[in-house]
Amino acid sequence: MTEVAIEFAHRFCPNCGTPNANLGSIPFRCDACGFANFFGPCGAVGALVTNEHNQLLLVRRARDPERGKWGLPGGFVDRSETIEQALAREVFEETRLKVSSYEFLMSHPNDYHYGGIIVAVIDTFFVCKVSNAAEIALQASELTEFRYVDKDSPLFDQMAFPSNRIAIDYWINSDSID
Repeated sequence: MTEVAIEFAHRFCPNCGTPNANLGSIPFRCDACGFANFFGPCGAVGALVTNEHNQLLLVRRARDPERGKWGLPGGFVDRSETIEQALAREVFEETRLKVSSYEFLMSHPNDYHYGGIIVAVIDTFFVCKVSNAAEIALQASELTEFRYVDKDSPLFDQMAFPSNRIAIDYWINSDSID
């Protein structure tokens, strides 16, 4: 299957069905009805969960995209949800861990490849502490394995998403966050 950026997937206006005369243009604007879609990035969160030894929690993906590669707990922000709410929800859904404190680390753009479509995402990363670190229970449909790793882990070269690796490198090299 050939992947296409989402702006090339809009061959017809989703509002009135008129063929798109300017395929690939950003924003999409329908000449017939005036509908516009700016293809703004979706919001996502990533949690750098650390333990008492300042080791980082990595989780192995159970499904595509990038099945079998490592990542950070996290996921998409739902409608009517704050970034912080999404952070706590995603960490809990995937690991059953309860975020007790968090500190914003950074944000970074990401392209999410799924079902032949490439969607722009803005990932926001937080360094998190959890109140129940010994109680990890992975959501089997999402994750197959977890490991707490040191800052020199070779698993960092097996990350599912480049933005996760960038956030990890930033965390490792940051003087303000230990």
